[in-house]
Amino acid sequence: MAARVIPADRLSTVVDTAARVFIRHGYRRTQMQDVADELGLAKGTLYLYAGGKEALFAAALRYADGAEPVPDTGDLPLPAPAPGELAELLAGRLAAELPDLALTRALEAPARPATPAEAAAELSDILVDLYQRLARHRVAIKLVDRCAAELPELGSVWQDTGRGAQMSAMEGYLRDREGAGLLAVPGSLPVAARTAVELCVLWAVHCHFDQAPPQVSVVDDDTVAATVAAMVARSMTVTQPDGGS
Repeated sequence: MAARVIPADRLSTVVDTAARVFIRHGYRRTQMQDVADELGLAKGTLYLYAGGKEALFAAALRYADGAEPVPDTGDLPLPAPAPGELAELLAGRLAAELPDLALTRALEAPARPATPAEAAAELSDILVDLYQRLARHRVAIKLVDRCAAELPELGSVWQDTGRGAQMSAMEGYLRDREGAGLLAVPGSLPVAARTAVELCVLWAVHCHFDQAPPQVSVVDDDTVAATVAAMVARSMTVTQPDGGS
């Protein structure tokens, strides 16, 4: 019955704090006491929210981004995940994003852009869309990226289905548009494709967890996404002999 008198708004704070501690220390080094200390709670009180470290990590992965609403206090303490449950959760979240990605739609479109300028605009839109989707899942992505070596099943999903799939798709897209004379990829195509994706990951995810932020602070997501997209698209814009594009 003790769990039923927990303040209704505190579980969100527990989830957010747990995510922050796991990201800071990694999975193995993080203990329930670390999260309790960060919250200013007794460790025994923390066990009213989650049955153990595995349950706390699962809650951070599942709820910290707001992809799912936090459970009612009557459902506490949260149980440990079943074997394979978190990998399935992560794979499902990635799969839900893939069909509607601007990159996916561009690859499946029956016709290419008509001009280099339209292709550059298309690439910019693709990168803004990718950034925004990464930003929506930034806590889960950072958690998995930080703990991938310790939780290889999760790391494999992110590396293969997440980053790996995006880099492969981006490479195919750039190859097609360059082959049609619509974009001019500077240097190695695989390097250019990876750089485009990794810039989005860097700014949408990793910069938000810097322990010592740079002097230039991270501005709002819309501005960052537009800036990254413009830099990449302009570097690949076909320049016509008269200086146009």
